[in-house]
Amino acid sequence: MKWYSGRYDRAFKEVMLKENNQDILKLLIEKILEIKIKDMRILNNERLKSNVHVKGQRLDLILSTDIGKINVEVNSHNEKYVHYRNMAYLCDIYAHDTLVGEDYPEKVKYIQINLTYQLGKEFEKIRKYQMKDNENHFYIENFEIYDVNMDYYMGLWYNKKERESNENAVLVMLGLEREELTKFSRKNGMVLRYMDELNRVNEEPEFREYMSYEEDQRKITNSLVKESMRKGIEQGMEKGIEKGKQEEKRNMIKSMIENGMSKEDIMKYCDISEEEFFELEL
Repeated sequence: MKWYSGRYDRAFKEVMLKENNQDILKLLIEKILEIKIKDMRILNNERLKSNVHVKGQRLDLILSTDIGKINVEVNSHNEKYVHYRNMAYLCDIYAHDTLVGEDYPEKVKYIQINLTYQLGKEFEKIRKYQMKDNENHFYIENFEIYDVNMDYYMGLWYNKKERESNENAVLVMLGLEREELTKFSRKNGMVLRYMDELNRVNEEPEFREYMSYEEDQRKITNSLVKESMRKGIEQGMEKGIEKGKQEEKRNMIKSMIENGMSKEDIMKYCDISEEEFFELEL
């Protein structure tokens, strides 16, 4: 039976949204932002209802803290569209507060944390984005996006860097599979607690039903994409063959002209019309 790690956004949320685990969530955010948070509460995570392209979309986590609003997203891959989608989430939160308030929320920070996998070795541990111009002047100062390279933190464990793994345990543990997480938990109480919560979540029928549906949809999408790619390749090959034949015919006719054959004789010999002859652009 498949076991779902915190790399899956639903599993991550099922653990972190539980009231008893919010201290782990707080520790995670403090580790990434390198600050201390005094107050934190989880807000309603249903957003973007006005956008027909993401109808019913739910953000992973939205938090109200003493340092501002924080949106946490889990990205299991690093496709280009993820950036646009996540930016839409953050802007939606900002726009919502602007519409319901009496002025622009310039004193409140709006922070997005992206726990992203497949960023690659060249990407730094954590990259921070802000809205600045080429001379480092802020357009607005209260937008911050943190892209966390989850592969880097998982690599600490897989490369057997024990001290660094323990120092960053709250990040390392999120992407580990069950066997590795079990080994890690033997020397770290927080990891053990997190693993126990994940095990509990994985045993819930409602969670498994949801994940099974998600997996089915992903497989269907992948199958459709592969079939579309296969047809595209076949069509491309057919076009290539046809293009090759035309080029071969063009070269042959060009050689006939160079050897003094008349247009009429070439048309008769190659069985082409006058219009086709001129289309060759010899």
